[in-house]
Amino acid sequence: MSRLATIDCDYVMPRLAAAFLRESKGEVAFIETNTTYAVPHLMEALHKEALDPKSVKYVIVTHVHLDHAGGASALMKLCPNATLLAHPRAARHLIDPSKLVASARQVYGVEVFDKLYGDIEPIDEKRVQQLDDGATVTLGASTLSFLHTRGHANHHFVVHDSEENVTFTGDTFGLVYPALQRAKRFAYPSTSPTDFDGEAAIASVKRVMDLKPRAVGLTHFGLFEEVTDIGAQLIRWLELSTKMVADAAKSGDEQGTIEQRFKWELDKEFEKAAVAAGLTVSDDDRQLMRFDLELNAQGLAVAAVRQRPR
Repeated sequence: MSRLATIDCDYVMPRLAAAFLRESKGEVAFIETNTTYAVPHLMEALHKEALDPKSVKYVIVTHVHLDHAGGASALMKLCPNATLLAHPRAARHLIDPSKLVASARQVYGVEVFDKLYGDIEPIDEKRVQQLDDGATVTLGASTLSFLHTRGHANHHFVVHDSEENVTFTGDTFGLVYPALQRAKRFAYPSTSPTDFDGEAAIASVKRVMDLKPRAVGLTHFGLFEEVTDIGAQLIRWLELSTKMVADAAKSGDEQGTIEQRFKWELDKEFEKAAVAAGLTVSDDDRQLMRFDLELNAQGLAVAAVRQRPR
């Protein structure tokens, strides 16, 4: 028996961030955890499938951004036999999250951080397994393969499930929000701070496409079978973003000025892409995308300043 379920983590709003429940021959894995506040949703999904927390073999996080891994410590407490699988550069922040938490609290402020993410505790390093590029593990009748994919974050991997022929892509394969899928498929990349690398991001998208999965499991949000179409859209966006970074790196503008210009440019490109997809953009759509547009602009501005000769 093989089961795959998409779990709405209800992060900020419904259908914005997902985790996945995967079961094969009685062995279970969670892919992504979202935040501490999402853990009850994950356990509810387990209960709905009549599965025991003791059957959870793996908790997997694609990278340590907190909308992907913030709930890992809380989930591991409830799954006593689980091993946490992570990129080698991510593992240390799960074993000792103090720097990650301190940095996020500085960015968000303590009150907002606590409201969004709750408590994040250390995970016993004996329960954490680091996975190199190309590493594999078994889950029931399936082989899970882990491919390192830079571009969004330098500690990111994707997970390919051989039995389902699905690749769980974290943020490597962009954002496909259900609310925007009213016409043609509409995909958008995530170029958030601080590790954006355009060439690496494009290579990572192509690496996922080369796996030829029947579907991709996007943390933002859900399972989609139009892998080629989504990948082509992302490559166009990433090529544009790479050019924006290169042009801005040549300017003498300060990071704040570059960021404001990028916000305007990305907003304009979003509207154009929506028209091309046959999507009539509403105020709700613009509100949904505002955070990502601003975060993407910030990430590109950081990359532009970093790219300047020193």
